[in-house]
Amino acid sequence: MQPTALLSFVLLAGSAASKTVFSAVSVNGLSQGHGVGIRVPSTNAPITDLTSNDIICNTGISTPVSQTVIPVKAGDAITAQFHKSPLGYLGPDPSDPIDPTNKGPVIAYLAKVPSATQTTVTGLQWFKIGQNGLNPTTHQWGSDLLFANGGNATFTVPSCLESGQYLFRAEAIALQNAASYPGAQFYMSCAQLSISGPTSFKTPATVSFPGAYTPSSPGIVSNIVGVTSYTVPGPDVFTC
Repeated sequence: MQPTALLSFVLLAGSAASKTVFSAVSVNGLSQGHGVGIRVPSTNAPITDLTSNDIICNTGISTPVSQTVIPVKAGDAITAQFHKSPLGYLGPDPSDPIDPTNKGPVIAYLAKVPSATQTTVTGLQWFKIGQNGLNPTTHQWGSDLLFANGGNATFTVPSCLESGQYLFRAEAIALQNAASYPGAQFYMSCAQLSISGPTSFKTPATVSFPGAYTPSSPGIVSNIVGVTSYTVPGPDVFTC
């Protein structure tokens, strides 16, 4: 079997197992606890409809929803912890936190909100704070790093960010079926943060969900077999 054909077979074979859930947060390496301050979906099923409000913070959120708001400082390291099950780590599993044959980016966003525990998530303005796509040198995807790091994807809260309450949206995108739309699989949750920032701050450009991703956006419809470059969907990463 030719290498490209073999990779195609491996991607297809692993496609059914592409399931993961963002269910816990760490701040500067300190875990806040499973489900604490985060809206955890009750299943690990993907979102595939880019026009649905489910693309914002997922759907079928487990109840009771945590009312904890996690304190964070601008410049802190915030880690999204993914596992195969909404219940978190359940023991050794070759497809936890995500099946290693599944490939795609891992992305993080923030949105400023009046209250981090508010139930309404529509109409929010989001900005990207980090992304791990395809490294053209190592050929590792964000999903490869997620697997190697035991489900942990770490991002930096911008040091120039205004104080306030925010929702933190972390997502993993699986691309093994993304040669046509709908095919890409989106796995995301939203965590509740209170961020302490500097007195002098920058205001980021924002996007809306749904809307930030469309079927014609770069990185959404993508045949990843044999690719050496990839454009992560969404806006540029906000920098100070």
